Amino acid sequence: MRHQKSINHLGRTSTHRAAMLSNMASSLIMHKRISTTIAKAKALRGYVEPLITRAKTDSTHSRRVVFSYLQDKEAVTELFRDISVKVADRPGGYVRILKTGFRLGDNADMCIIELVDYNENLLNVKDTSAKKAVRRRKPAAKKATDAAVEAPVAEKAPKAKATKVVAEAVEVVEAEEVVETPVVEEAKETEAEEK
Repeated sequence: MRHQKSINHLGRTSTHRAAMLSNMASSLIMHKRISTTIAKAKALRGYVEPLITRAKTDSTHSRRVVFSYLQDKEAVTELFRDISVKVADRPGGYVRILKTGFRLGDNADMCIIELVDYNENLLNVKDTSAKKAVRRRKPAAKKATDAAVEAPVAEKAPKAKATKVVAEAVEVVEAEEVVETPVVEEAKETEAEEK
């Protein structure tokens, strides 16, 4: 049974796993996007996001803690100089995992793991898309439907009168059409004579 076993060992010893995650984190920080398997990407996400959160406070202690994990001076400098400034207002979720399919040799699930604020293509698409309006039911709308339910009950008696009025209006319209027909014919005849 695997009760309380939350870490994915990735088929490696603890030292090998720590070295691999350190190298992958350094590559992610330097290149902003790397391609790997989904299992490694999920393990890397839990490894690198606390480091990015730590980089938000630029102090000597924070730099030494991050360096103890990364073991790469250039990656630490890049993290504290550029990345921490760009993600300063983000409360978490600094990386994104995008599935890309299966590897040709062993059919492993592959993905791209990238820093969220550095994908310009996705950021441009997000800016151009219109914001969807949120529709909420208002209490006034409920009162209007209650009034609509009561209205047909009250209007049943006048409905019969309305049908009589409509029938009389149709008769009047038919009578007017009969009168208008000769006038239209006379106008057509006068136009034909003028030509």
